[in-house]
Amino acid sequence: MKTLYRGFTLLELMIIVAIIGLLAAVALPAYNTYTIRAKVTDLLLAAGSFRVGIQEKAVSDGTMASSGAGLTVVSGGRISGGSVTNAGLITVLGDPVSVGTNVTIVLTPSLNSARRIVWACSTGGTTTSWLYVPAECRH
Repeated sequence: MKTLYRGFTLLELMIIVAIIGLLAAVALPAYNTYTIRAKVTDLLLAAGSFRVGIQEKAVSDGTMASSGAGLTVVSGGRISGGSVTNAGLITVLGDPVSVGTNVTIVLTPSLNSARRIVWACSTGGTTTSWLYVPAECRH
């Protein structure tokens, strides 16, 4: 008489659990990096909100001298601090608790001969946060 096997053996179940464990070990750190990158992008967007005022002032005056005058970075949410200089240099500091790491975003404007603003993004001289910032800020 033939016997029919039903279900999985213990060995097969152990192999499946091991495979799921390996996949989780690879996926969780990648997901953590992804979430921090998304939060740092929010910092970049917050810094970008100052760009419009700086651009309007610089283009109307024809100089960067007082383009950032009167603009202040308000702490809150993912922003722990920052500043806007009179020349338009925007610095935004990320809150390490809500972002997940210490990160600084610096946007530097320059006015070219065609009276257009060219923005350069950087991390304020630190390379430790390059893993989390957009590619345009890694220099």
